[in-house]
Amino acid sequence: MASEKGIDISQVQGSGDSGRIIKKDIENFVPSKVSTETAPSSGVAIGQESYTDVKVSQMRKVIAKRLAESKFTAPHFYLTMEINMDSAIQARKSMNEVAPVKISFNDMVIKAAAASLKQHPAVNSAWMGDKIRYNDHVHIGMAVAIDDGLLVPVIRFTDSKSLSQISTEAKSLAGKAKNKELQPKDWEGNTFTVSNLGMFGIEEFTAIINPPDACILAIGGIKQTPIVKDGEIKIGNIMKVTLSCDHRVVDGVVGSSFLKTLKSLLEEPVRLLI
Repeated sequence: MASEKGIDISQVQGSGDSGRIIKKDIENFVPSKVSTETAPSSGVAIGQESYTDVKVSQMRKVIAKRLAESKFTAPHFYLTMEINMDSAIQARKSMNEVAPVKISFNDMVIKAAAASLKQHPAVNSAWMGDKIRYNDHVHIGMAVAIDDGLLVPVIRFTDSKSLSQISTEAKSLAGKAKNKELQPKDWEGNTFTVSNLGMFGIEEFTAIINPPDACILAIGGIKQTPIVKDGEIKIGNIMKVTLSCDHRVVDGVVGSSFLKTLKSLLEEPVRLLI
């Protein structure tokens, strides 16, 4: 009846049980002045639907295949920890006054991760199907965003290199990645990966493990946060890190111990120079 009379049923007030609309409500309905005279016109969106199809590049196909295999094959779990970067900020400032190259926080995280891996070799490992490989060497992959997707060039024997050497090599590899000058040897052989989105304002995120690694470390930005220190509330520079682990290889206690060591190194960065 409402449809035949051209009545918007949503404007009818029901007088039946529980507000149900009955016949007399339709027959007696009088449009309100607000709805017919003063209500603003909702208007009809005017435009034309459009889209652009872009053929998937070979690089994006490889990335999609590898990450899908990792995500749906390796049972991921995640461990997040807060790190006070006050001392790291001061140390970086002092180091950059004398360092031959500018040291970044990412360089410090990579160095700390390499040192932590030497203390926790179970994290520096890979699932090989019928065996687990525990690597004695430390080759850290560094995720670099480019126009076509994501590349992970590798800093080899990272634990044996100084912060200046790591910084120089990281800048060189990132430049090659963005200029598409990397060779296969530059992105092969990683035993652990670091992904940093802190420079984009991301506070915390989880990353998909980069095969054949057992773990990947996601680095958020440094943020000023109220903290309790010596019984007083003070402002601290806090950075959140999240370790994604392949549960087939790494258990929660192992991953937690690794993060605890990483935290101690970054909160006392003088230990990175030993």
